[in-house]
Amino acid sequence: MTAEPLAEPSAQPGCHWPVPPRDGYTVDDLFTLPDLPPHTELIDGSLVFVSPQRDFHSTMIDLLVGGLRRTVPAEFKVRREMTVVLDRRNGPEPDISLVRAEAVTGLEQTRFQAEDVLLAVEVVSPDSEARDRDTKPRKYAAAGIPYFWLVEMAEGNQHPVVRVYEIDPVNKTYALTGIHHEKLDLSVPYGIDVDISLDALKEL
Repeated sequence: MTAEPLAEPSAQPGCHWPVPPRDGYTVDDLFTLPDLPPHTELIDGSLVFVSPQRDFHSTMIDLLVGGLRRTVPAEFKVRREMTVVLDRRNGPEPDISLVRAEAVTGLEQTRFQAEDVLLAVEVVSPDSEARDRDTKPRKYAAAGIPYFWLVEMAEGNQHPVVRVYEIDPVNKTYALTGIHHEKLDLSVPYGIDVDISLDALKEL
């Protein structure tokens, strides 16, 4: 959902949608506008609000975060649902980010810069499918984030699937390097071994 100006004042006292500037919002606005809903993102100067999530979305994030942290080396940190500043008009919030440890500055931190992110992970939701599959990976690649994972529930047999992408540094686009169904076994960006089976998900 993208914020739009209201033609008439809200009928509910104290409830007002923000009115976009002529040239759209900036990252600075994202962090200074009052009363924005949690996990609001900035895409091409527009505010994007998050709908209530399915249980799959939450538990899949938990499963991957736990697995990533189990073998993460000291030079990296795993973070969930933190804004990544790509440029002045784009501040998306990956479901999971792998960041350089030196980029973590304290418990009050609200954002990371794109150059500090090695991996962005999106777990597909019905309301954000187009953004997760197309808009966000294109922007992550253009910003130089080396790795991207797209996670979803497979149609038909209903089990998690993780599609793994790596950036082509020449044209700044992602190339698919693997599709993983039961186990995520990777050597980059570090040694990763995560059970992503339906049974593992249901245990959470």
